Amino acid sequence: MIELYYWTTPNGHKITIFLEEAGTPYEIHPVNISAGEQFGEFFLSFSPNNRIPAIRDTAPEDGGAPLTVFESGAILEYLAEKEQKFLPAATREKYNVLQWLYWQMGGLGPMAGQNHHFVQYAPERIPYAMERYVKETNRLYGVLNKQLAGKEFICGDYSIADIACYPWIVPYERQQQTLDDFPNIKRWFAAMGARPAVQRAYETARAINEASTVTPDSRAILFGQTAQ
Repeated sequence: MIELYYWTTPNGHKITIFLEEAGTPYEIHPVNISAGEQFGEFFLSFSPNNRIPAIRDTAPEDGGAPLTVFESGAILEYLAEKEQKFLPAATREKYNVLQWLYWQMGGLGPMAGQNHHFVQYAPERIPYAMERYVKETNRLYGVLNKQLAGKEFICGDYSIADIACYPWIVPYERQQQTLDDFPNIKRWFAAMGARPAVQRAYETARAINEASTVTPDSRAILFGQTAQ
C-alpha cells in the first residue's frame, strides 16, 4: 500500500496520475497546504522540505520498515522502478525519460511556478517579473513542442516524463500561453486529458479541494516562509 500525502497542486497530480495508471493500491492523506498542515511534526519527519507530495510505502521491496520518499520526481522514479512501468529498463531509453523528467523538475515546474506566483498571487504587480516568467514559460513550451514533433508522447512511449509534465501544462491559460502556438503540445495535451487514469486523478482532486483561492491568511503561509 502506498500512503500518499497530497494536495491538489501540479506536483500532487503527478503522483495520483501514476498510481491510477499503474493500478497501484494507495490511500490519500490530504495535507492542506493553505492551512499550514505541511508543518505538522509527523509530515515533517519524512518530508523535511515541508512540501507535498510525499509517500510512505508500507510494503517496500526489501521487506523492511515503511520507506518514505519526498520530491515528486524522486517519487515517480521510485514508483516506476518498483512497478516496472512507465520507465524503460534499457539504459538509453531509461535516461532519455529521466532527462525529460528532470527537465520538468528543474525547468518547466519552477519557471511555471514563478509565473503563477507573479501573475496570479503576488500582492503587487511587478511587470519585469511577470514578463520574465511568462516569456521563460513560453520558451520552455517551445522546447517541449519541438520534442513532441513526430512523437505520440515525449519520449515516444508513454512514460513518467509525460506524467510529470502534463499537470504543469493544464493551467496554460493562467500562464498566459496559447496552445494554438504549440500544435504538438496541443495534440499531446488532448491525448493526455483523454486518458481514463488522468481523468480519475483529477476527479479525485476535485473531491478533495474544489477551491483554489489564495486568501491573505493562506498567502502568508504559502509565500512567507523563512528558516524559522
